[in-house]
Amino acid sequence: MTATQRPVVLITGGSRGIGRAIADALAADWRILVGGTHTGSVTPVVDVLPDAAPFVADLTDPDAVAHAVAGLSRLDALVHSAGICEGGAVEQTSRETWTRQFELNVVAVADLTRMLLPLLRASRGHVVTINSGAGFNSGPGNASYSASKFALRAFTDALREEERGRLRVTSVHPGRVDTDMQIAIQARLGHAYAPEAYLRPASVAAAVRLALDVSQDAAIDSISVRPSGLRLRESS
Repeated sequence: MTATQRPVVLITGGSRGIGRAIADALAADWRILVGGTHTGSVTPVVDVLPDAAPFVADLTDPDAVAHAVAGLSRLDALVHSAGICEGGAVEQTSRETWTRQFELNVVAVADLTRMLLPLLRASRGHVVTINSGAGFNSGPGNASYSASKFALRAFTDALREEERGRLRVTSVHPGRVDTDMQIAIQARLGHAYAPEAYLRPASVAAAVRLALDVSQDAAIDSISVRPSGLRLRESS
């Protein structure tokens, strides 16, 4: 497949963690737009993929995002992988923390999608949001993050029905994943870190690939991916 024939996918947060794993999983067949806030983090990924280009913008800056979007002429899929997780009990969570999480995890997703809808409709494309198990269930110390993921699920559900017949929308809900974010979460909780207890980023990427590869007569609306426990059993 030549570069001009490849479908084009934009992956936000594509320079690390789950986003990077998705870029690696799609690289053989897709032209990858590697999303990131800084050129320095995006360029090393672009340089090692066979057909990739940078998409550099602070997703919380509407002008920067609009400028980056203006440079696109085709888009077949949009994968929202950028996000933050800041925990804490309600009594310890500031207004700034609530605002910061909703701005990146929800508002930025909605606004970037809005800007890219014309291109996605033209290609009968696909929107994938990387949500979380926290998008279904909340618990102590997780109010602001989980609320942002509940809101992201609400956005995804509404978008899916608004655009049904024009493009497909998939919500991916991983359990705990072995990433830098998970290391920081467990450190904050004072827990020892055991990588084998968590999903590999590549496993989440495989679920995204499944959603994107399904034939056009079908749509995978939602996928939950949980650690099986088999890696933990093998290591014991």
